[in-house]
Amino acid sequence: MAVERTLSIIKPDAVSKNVIGQILSRFESNGLKIVAMKMLKLTPEQAGEFYAVHRERPFYKDLVEYMTGGPVVVSVLEGEGAIELNRKLMGATDPKEAEPGTIRADFAEDISANAVHGSDSPENAEREVRFFFPEL
Repeated sequence: MAVERTLSIIKPDAVSKNVIGQILSRFESNGLKIVAMKMLKLTPEQAGEFYAVHRERPFYKDLVEYMTGGPVVVSVLEGEGAIELNRKLMGATDPKEAEPGTIRADFAEDISANAVHGSDSPENAEREVRFFFPEL
């Protein structure tokens, strides 16, 4: 399996619960290396651009509002099969369907406030990493 990079966002609900360290520890203890990281508060413009793929969906406005409601921690994870591994660690988008022991099963509130975001493909990983870390 190839070494990849993927984007991870610890969302406002997880940041407000003070579980940043617990989430980052799961990445590291499962073989992912954090190669870049920052905490920031997204502007409506940034969140709108990042989630532009969902612009026509009914939840888009709520998603942008949620993602700008508090600070987030954005990081670039690197490792063998990083995209797939990160998605496995996160669990299903709906925490009610997430496997026990996954990040979303342990820390997410519901399908909207679901603790973390992770890139879903190599193409999106490249675009998302570049969005937050153009220097990489």
